[in-house]
Amino acid sequence: MKRQEQVTKKKLKIKKDHRGWLVEILRNEDVGIEPFGQILLTVAKPGQVKGGHYHKRKTEWYCVIKGTGLLTIINNDSKEQKEHVLGEASMSLVKISPNNTHFIKNIGKEDMFLLIYINAAFYQSDSDTYEIEPKSKIIT
Repeated sequence: MKRQEQVTKKKLKIKKDHRGWLVEILRNEDVGIEPFGQILLTVAKPGQVKGGHYHKRKTEWYCVIKGTGLLTIINNDSKEQKEHVLGEASMSLVKISPNNTHFIKNIGKEDMFLLIYINAAFYQSDSDTYEIEPKSKIIT
């Protein structure tokens, strides 16, 4: 007897603002694995910045799959700052460990598509996301 494969389709919720948009593609609930985390795709318009926060528990991996972004990572203890240019011309994956403030700016002339994997899914009740205020002091 042949096993029938199940195919499912999930409507994705797109969250938009003046900077661009974000969509949660795959989460724990979708794959049935705890903990899986989640995969996100976010788009930043030219000149716009995404991020400006850090996590105490979560680790993230960033990969710009279209366009060009300048990723800035600041270690919250040492205050050491590193910058990475990410994009189609230099495809790479950057791991961002906990306790590192991070933000990415679209430095290109077209929309920047950023693929993100986070090792724990976002839940509003336990977001582990700590915004940096005022952002204008670190994000230019």
